Amino acid sequence: MITVSVKWQKELFKDVEIDTSQPPYVFKCQLFDLTGVPPERQKIMVKGGLLKDDADWEKLGVKAGQKLMMMGTADEIVKSPEKGTVFVEDLPEEEQVAAVGHTAGLFNLGNTCYMNSTLQCLHSVPELKSALIDYSHSGRNNDVDQSSHLLTVATRELFSELDKSVKPVAPMQFWMVLRKKYPQFGQLHNGVFMQQDAEECWTQILYTLSQSLRSSGSSENTDAVKGLFGIELNSRIYCQESNEESSETESVYSLKCHISQEVNHLHEGLKHGLKSELEKASAVLGRSAIYLKESRINALPRYLTVQFVRFFWKRESNQKAKILRKVDYPLELDVYDLCSDELKKKLEAPRQFLRNEEGKKLGLKVNEKSSVPKENDVKMSDAEGSSNGEPSVAPMEEGEKETQMTGVYDLVAVLTHKGRSADSGHYVGWVKQENGKWIEFDDDNPKPRLQDDITRLSGGGDWHMAYIIMYKARVVSL
Repeated sequence: MITVSVKWQKELFKDVEIDTSQPPYVFKCQLFDLTGVPPERQKIMVKGGLLKDDADWEKLGVKAGQKLMMMGTADEIVKSPEKGTVFVEDLPEEEQVAAVGHTAGLFNLGNTCYMNSTLQCLHSVPELKSALIDYSHSGRNNDVDQSSHLLTVATRELFSELDKSVKPVAPMQFWMVLRKKYPQFGQLHNGVFMQQDAEECWTQILYTLSQSLRSSGSSENTDAVKGLFGIELNSRIYCQESNEESSETESVYSLKCHISQEVNHLHEGLKHGLKSELEKASAVLGRSAIYLKESRINALPRYLTVQFVRFFWKRESNQKAKILRKVDYPLELDVYDLCSDELKKKLEAPRQFLRNEEGKKLGLKVNEKSSVPKENDVKMSDAEGSSNGEPSVAPMEEGEKETQMTGVYDLVAVLTHKGRSADSGHYVGWVKQENGKWIEFDDDNPKPRLQDDITRLSGGGDWHMAYIIMYKARVVSL
């Protein structure tokens, strides 16, 4: 241990100790405490030149009482900015959208919250927007009527405007075309447009788009909307009284969650929704009889839509009444046990791979024997894949890897209703952005929300409660 003095600018620091058993970098740290000059900016003159961080003190020959000279600035020189400060509001609107993190809200044109919330949820589906852009190039199909064509074009233009704007958009053109196509949305009461059912609006828009976005030039007549939202159901119809049995296949755009005293969770409601009773003529009995209908999912969509059956017709008041019962729904939904045996077999390998991948992330050991063979080159993919015909196998674009469904879905949108009747109250859309954050689209006033806020929309009071929810498929690609 030796003691030296250090001269820096006009100051002289006496009796500074040097521990020669430590590298010079430690000495520089001591000087940093005294002067505020960071070690990397210190220039200390010693025999042979500048003091290096890893030099050998013995070879430098520094002696007790020696005066060392140090140069260096304590404060970092502030560089002038290359570009001036740019405020968000000064950016082009498309760049403002990226900076804000979400797209624009929609003005309420007079009880049009049912339409606004529906549009915000559907606008969150990038594949639907892509199909609409392609429609602009292909033009009107001869099989599509003029009003459907105009509604499709209006949807495309509105979605494009939402993507480019941070200021609220007035969906006037879309609303005019919607009322022309479906006059029920133009009903008046005392000179004011009436509130409508968001589920009916959602269904009619998707039906129209499914007609317009069907590829007429393809031999398979590909239906883009069916590929994105279509659920294929296989049903067994059985009469206990006559022992008659038949089967049918149908395609629907949503599953129904029926609500009763026994239903506390979405999964229970879905099971109830896949079972029903119907009355029809029996050839064996020669009269009407009760038949039991049990359905199973035979083909999964990229986007799974579920409607909570909360409204029913109340004869006493002659209006739709609302079931307020709380029904919880998960952020991650697994529909494997609602699928047909044929589809379950096709889901086994992708599901095993998905489990293995999730296990690896948690640091768990993977059972290689049960994992997907390496030659299949399976990789995780975003939700881009649907089934259209063959269960669980998605149609592929040119150059796109084949994707397979896993039966697992992630929540991406919730449409809520607040109030006691479907034809009154208020509708709001809650949409998950690409960055994982949730936005509440309350007409022209979008607000950031936490994930916990989304799970509180399950009902049980007069607060907003889920009426329609949409999940995005978690798939693996081969």
